[in-house]
Amino acid sequence: MSANNAIDSGILDEAYERFHTTGPEFDDSLSNHGPMAVEAMVRHGHDREVHAWIDWYQQRLEDVPRGLTPVTHETWQEALGDQARVGDWTAFMLREVQLRPWRELLAEWWPRLLPGIIAGTTHGVIRVGHSVRALLAEEALGEQALQGPRIEEFAHALGYWAAKWKPLEVATPPHSGGIDAAGALAKVPSVAEQKISVTHRLSQLSYTPGLSTALEALRAPETPQQAACLLADVTDAAVHDYLTHGHANPIMLVHASTAPTAVLRTLPALPTELWIPSLDAAWLATAAVTAAYRNTEAPAEEVSAAVAQTGEAQESFDRAVRHKDEHAVKFADAALDVFERTGSRYALAAVTRATLMIKQG
Repeated sequence: MSANNAIDSGILDEAYERFHTTGPEFDDSLSNHGPMAVEAMVRHGHDREVHAWIDWYQQRLEDVPRGLTPVTHETWQEALGDQARVGDWTAFMLREVQLRPWRELLAEWWPRLLPGIIAGTTHGVIRVGHSVRALLAEEALGEQALQGPRIEEFAHALGYWAAKWKPLEVATPPHSGGIDAAGALAKVPSVAEQKISVTHRLSQLSYTPGLSTALEALRAPETPQQAACLLADVTDAAVHDYLTHGHANPIMLVHASTAPTAVLRTLPALPTELWIPSLDAAWLATAAVTAAYRNTEAPAEEVSAAVAQTGEAQESFDRAVRHKDEHAVKFADAALDVFERTGSRYALAAVTRATLMIKQG
């Protein structure tokens, strides 16, 4: 089944309806990846497997959290980043999407939320990116989304990001170097202590030697279009980097590529004046996750073995779906975008590595 036909099949809307009866997190702050994974599955023609996958995945999820105090246009700033009010934020965004077009809402909230792109280990922006792609696909079919499960998913995604919002405590110097994304990413150093929580790892960024130099190294765009191209390059570099370094933390390093992928997918729905700030935030997120979780390079023979085991693009995604893990599915989705742009088989080999390294679901 083609991607467009799959997106139009109705399965995605049914999946969203099922997930909207569950909370955005479970087991003490693990993100509910369900809406993101099923959008990727449907996008790549696996709509027939979606409901069975949800049956398997939904067993671990929790109920929708209750609201505490309504978020309003007057009080939203004090509620921003308050995880206990995720129910309030979801209710607020669900009201907002009924009052005005979703693109208008996105243009208002994107710059507000972007400084907290690392929120929920980037799952806020990733969920928004998947929801935006689903809405854009609907529009491409000649339909204008005004209500329904896809609009509601967009509201859930924005609400989750707002509740988890938290800026990084690290200086973000402007990148003004002349180095491409792969070269700049290679310069990103690892934090000293990599055996504790993500919060502890990220807290080390502000005093990790060489990080500011690496952040500055990426060449600066002069136009929004150049920013979009650079953002694609950042995503390409992060996927390729996973092939050689993903073993350090196979699940967490996935987000170094899925976060900028989500931002890249959102650009077409944003005013162009937001494209350069979007690149800046995505580059920071990729560098931060890389610094927190990347370490030694994999032996060359392991990389060569993954390349040798890799088939065609659709086969790579099929392999991730058979694996079942939500991170493998989302990473395969991002890697296929890279393959479509570049034709790089190393991007597909990175999917093979992910399915070999991530614990079977």
